[in-house]
Amino acid sequence: MQRRHHPIPLQQAVQESPTFALLASRVRESSERLLAIRSLLPAPLRASVQAGPIEEGSWCLLVSSNAVAAKLRQMTPALQAHLNQKGLHVSAIRIKVQNRSL
Repeated sequence: MQRRHHPIPLQQAVQESPTFALLASRVRESSERLLAIRSLLPAPLRASVQAGPIEEGSWCLLVSSNAVAAKLRQMTPALQAHLNQKGLHVSAIRIKVQNRSL
């Protein structure tokens, strides 16, 4: 990568850096999975669920509370089956409660 003395758009920087390109790809894949399961989530929970990282076939959902996490854990088999049926294969779905900053 050449050193530049002028700013470049973020999209261009992502395309020119293999590391950023891989990261952008993973973010896109995670967002696609969340979009695919969104209609299966109960309406009151949808705002409390965010797409998390994909690591070695395992996808993480980030949630706002333990109550949301408990409900999603019950739904995990159905969510995973739906994703696999749509061709968005995941070997496991993990649920993580986000820490609230004070």
